[in-house]
Amino acid sequence: MDAEAAFRYAQRSDVPLILRFIRELADYEKMLDEVVADEKTLEEWIFDRQKAEVIFALEGRKEVGFALFFHNFSTFLGRAGIYLEDLYVQPEYRGQGYGKALLKKLAAIAVERGCGRLEWWCLDWNKPSIDFYLSLGAEPMSDWTVYRIAGDTLQKLAE
Repeated sequence: MDAEAAFRYAQRSDVPLILRFIRELADYEKMLDEVVADEKTLEEWIFDRQKAEVIFALEGRKEVGFALFFHNFSTFLGRAGIYLEDLYVQPEYRGQGYGKALLKKLAAIAVERGCGRLEWWCLDWNKPSIDFYLSLGAEPMSDWTVYRIAGDTLQKLAE
């Protein structure tokens, strides 16, 4: 990777690439069977409804990794934050600084937009990622437990 990393924001025409990276990440996380997103859904939610953003890390003109993120809000800080949903670098480009460059870019976006924080989840078994995040000064939120309602349970609660 060059000393100065190159990035670009995703365009509507990148939807197939976004889905490919999502599937590659899910495969790495042993969760590929849980991916139900398709190109039409991603295009609607990312580009029509503008509920998320994607930036790509570039090796020359080739996309080698991506970050999908969106704004959340902290009532305690009284301002928005950035939630990183997915960070992925293709295996052959790992260890070359792309992951760190993507996180630095997201931190810069957060600061530029006046956000109070940048946060994400990490699977408990993913020691390489955990060690990487700790090396950047990230703090695990061990006092918090993530809860989720989805699928039929979400539908029943909404009734």
